[in-house]
Amino acid sequence: MNERVARCVTYTEIILEPTDNGLYCPAGDFFVDPGRPVDRAVITHAHSDHACPGSRAYLTARSGEALLRARVGDEAAIQTVEYGECVRLNGVRVSFAPAGHILGSAQVRIESGGEVWVVSGDYKLEPDPTCAPFEPAACDTFVTESTFGLPIFRWPPEARVLAEIRSWWNANQQAGKASVLFAYSLGKAQRVLAGLNTEDAPIYTHGAVEYFCRLYRAAGIALPPTMHAGSAPATTDWSRALILAPPSANGTPWMRRFGPLSTGFVSGWMRVRGARRRRSLDRGFVLSDHADWPGLMSAIRSSGASRVWVTEGYRVPVAEWLKQQGLDALPVDTRFDSEQDETGADPAEAEP
Repeated sequence: MNERVARCVTYTEIILEPTDNGLYCPAGDFFVDPGRPVDRAVITHAHSDHACPGSRAYLTARSGEALLRARVGDEAAIQTVEYGECVRLNGVRVSFAPAGHILGSAQVRIESGGEVWVVSGDYKLEPDPTCAPFEPAACDTFVTESTFGLPIFRWPPEARVLAEIRSWWNANQQAGKASVLFAYSLGKAQRVLAGLNTEDAPIYTHGAVEYFCRLYRAAGIALPPTMHAGSAPATTDWSRALILAPPSANGTPWMRRFGPLSTGFVSGWMRVRGARRRRSLDRGFVLSDHADWPGLMSAIRSSGASRVWVTEGYRVPVAEWLKQQGLDALPVDTRFDSEQDETGADPAEAEP
């Protein structure tokens, strides 16, 4: 166990232990979002930095099953439960609450020995038509992400950002340029699609984006029509098109087919001065599937937890701030600590 954790928390049961392979529950003998194959993995959502293939058994929220299978393989042993439904793992009660991050994303509620811990996974509080909204889960200890855990991170209204995307797209059409918009292929791309009023303008997709769009549609999520860019005729006029692609496609030969183009990137990191310039992008749009600073503080308060473990991102400043507010807060090392980009895209997603 992390020695700092053992020193700081002695008056109640420790349900989870930080390990090199993620958060481990000794009483239940399972890991939450392990980084390597284990006997039993409890998964918050299907992004590649939270779900890896090879474990003997998985447990996840039912609405995320198809996405998890896409990530870990059709042959994987996956048990699913509805939000709020409880299962017992070696006597430990485990259930899920919506996290509002992507389709099927969940907070993991763990109850043992009279203690309740909740692992947030990734989450956001803003409305999103492509997934169930975040629901506070009351607990004694809240294990929260802090990807955007600084006060500078405050998201503008989604409607304003979508209007900015439409305006950029329209300006590119008038200039005779294709509009290539980079967004993570799972979650962000579908959220952007759901919010756009496409009318008669064509939307094309990178293969990785199109694949997940099909899974979203199969789950009943309404998305506007799209066409796989790789299947478009050679004579396609790209000058009116919006092309959605993962950030890993930027600068690859895949981009050459579109001719004159303008590039944009949808990410919370666009809130940071210079982020767009460093990526050689024409436009940046601030829209994130993670909570901003006010969202993090709201989620922590609504949990009612007196103890908070802070993982991922800006864990040290968030923990220090929470201590000043009278909470027992601790930055906890996890395998997510090197993640400083919310794209999560795999290099393999770039098509030839």
